[in-house]
Amino acid sequence: MAPRDLTVLLGVITIVIMLIIPLPTGIIDFLIIINISLALLIILVAMNTKEALQFSIFPTLLLLVTLFRLGLNVSTTRAILGNHGDAGNVIETFGSFVVGGNALVGFVIFIILVVIQFVVITKGAERVSEVGARFTLDAMPGKQMSIDADLNAGMISDIEAKERRKKIEQEADFYGSMDGASKFVKGDAIAGIVIVIINIIFGLVIGMLQEGMPLAAAADKYTLLTVGDGLVSQIPALLISTATGIVVTRAASDGNLGHDVTKQLFAYPKMMYVAGITIFLLGAATPINWPIPTMVALMLGAGGFFLSREEARGKVEEERADIENEPDDDLASPESVVSLLQVDPIEFEFGYGLIPLADTNQGGDLLDRVVMIRRQLAIEMGMVVPVIRIRDNIQLQPNEYSIKIKGSEVAKGELLLDHYMAMSPGVDDDAVTGIETIEPAFGLPALWITEETKEKAELSGYTVVDPPSVVSTHLTEVVKNHAHELVGRGETKQLIDHLNESYSTLVEDVTPNPLTIGEVQKVLSNLLKEKVSIRNLPIIFETLADYGQMIKDTTLLTEYVRQSLSRQISKQFVPDNEALHVVTVSGAVEKLISDSVQQTEHGNYLALDPERSQLLIEQIMEEVERMQQMGYMPILLCSPAVRMYVRHLIERYIPQVPVLSYNELEPNVEVQSIGVVKGI
Repeated sequence: MAPRDLTVLLGVITIVIMLIIPLPTGIIDFLIIINISLALLIILVAMNTKEALQFSIFPTLLLLVTLFRLGLNVSTTRAILGNHGDAGNVIETFGSFVVGGNALVGFVIFIILVVIQFVVITKGAERVSEVGARFTLDAMPGKQMSIDADLNAGMISDIEAKERRKKIEQEADFYGSMDGASKFVKGDAIAGIVIVIINIIFGLVIGMLQEGMPLAAAADKYTLLTVGDGLVSQIPALLISTATGIVVTRAASDGNLGHDVTKQLFAYPKMMYVAGITIFLLGAATPINWPIPTMVALMLGAGGFFLSREEARGKVEEERADIENEPDDDLASPESVVSLLQVDPIEFEFGYGLIPLADTNQGGDLLDRVVMIRRQLAIEMGMVVPVIRIRDNIQLQPNEYSIKIKGSEVAKGELLLDHYMAMSPGVDDDAVTGIETIEPAFGLPALWITEETKEKAELSGYTVVDPPSVVSTHLTEVVKNHAHELVGRGETKQLIDHLNESYSTLVEDVTPNPLTIGEVQKVLSNLLKEKVSIRNLPIIFETLADYGQMIKDTTLLTEYVRQSLSRQISKQFVPDNEALHVVTVSGAVEKLISDSVQQTEHGNYLALDPERSQLLIEQIMEEVERMQQMGYMPILLCSPAVRMYVRHLIERYIPQVPVLSYNELEPNVEVQSIGVVKGI
């Protein structure tokens, strides 16, 4: 255990000892000085914090300090009443020297301190804590929405958004705790009054009855000691109460309390001239002793003069710096050059005619749609989509938009904001007319129709969507198609860390041994490339843990993972337990492919001669086209041994066609072969 932890534990144990065991006066003196020092340290720290959360431990510290002070009151009361008035040097000094030996004066000072603490500072701090807690909780939904909007607009990263959300939660917890902690200070002030009254009454009783002292002598002795004890207790309590008020009334700023007070109070030097003249006239026109107001007026005037001169000098230096840095600051600064190298994972750029899409003031909901896209892909694909940078680009046509992946354009489209996109059900209606176009996400022929034609098109069976839905669907499909490019080592590490929270043993069995993060990333990328969700990470890591020791080829590891995800893959392609219609690969073709596989130290690859490759690809494309004409989704089915090589063979020509193996289908799936790739 660290020494700091031991210090806190020993402090709590000391409080318990103070409540139970009588302490020598020397130790009491030491603890009283510690109490005063601790209170002074707390108020100094409170003055130097820039925002309340920098002193987040304050509510708990307030409880411990209050308990320490009450324990000290018990010890001093025991010493005053049970030790023949010998309460230590510190209390006696406060009772005689500080108040001049006059018990009545000391009692009045004690009452004033209690009134200041209880009525002014504590009550105000309690009210501010209550209001601060209420407003902080009320503002939480708005702050969360603001963070989501900044995140979707690309103004902040996921890590920054997480930190800001955590800060909001901490603020709510802090002000809620302060609302309750301020009650400690209030109760401490009441306890101080009660303890003083008890000490005076029972001090007189003990002095007169047990020690046989006259009333005047007993009153003088015990009243002075009680007042000294009260002052020793209330001065630190007053400092703590003031620190409470400073913490709860402190707004976030760039400087501490001293810096902010001097900066803002003296922000207008000319006002110091006005204040100085007013004070001088007050001394000259009234019977007040004139030298004192005149001296204060001169001080204010001198302060205003020096501050005005300093302000003018600062403006000149600032203007000079701007002139010197303006011509070549952007070119000379290495930081500015480095910032130009930043490439965003996903960018959505649009022409000025599409600004209403993203402008919430004009009814645009693109940012909200981006939030839904990221959530949808997290559920559907199991990946955390990076922040999508949204910006306008004057180089594009007014109604044009462009989607970039890692700085390269991968898709583009055109929208007409005052139209709707209508896609034919297969039988065109001549009454539905519009501007011919191509639906950007799936490449289907479509029409841009007006508001007046919308109802007629819907009645004719057309699929009618608004421009925001068109662009959000296109963006979703683009991200799906390039998901394997967006899962890098950093994103893989993020997924592994999330899995480690619930499956720490499983993660330890996979990474860093036998597989590195880079090798795990390649497996996940291979799955996403064929649109297989990686959301079920526990099963994926179970498979990697089983085969990672024996196999280092990530392509082969991916095949084993796909077989482990057979239930998921079957559900993906056979959603309603219907028959699965496929094109199968003949045994001869599979043997040809298997015999053409070349094994090297860097992995296996298919070395099929170009003529046979071309023939196979043409046959597969013919079967796929025939299957589409029959109204079925084209799927290619082959044995597990050659699945990945068949996939590599066709992915350049028909990447949208899934290639499955028999081991990736559940036993209860009914398979119907519609065609066969026979080869030569």
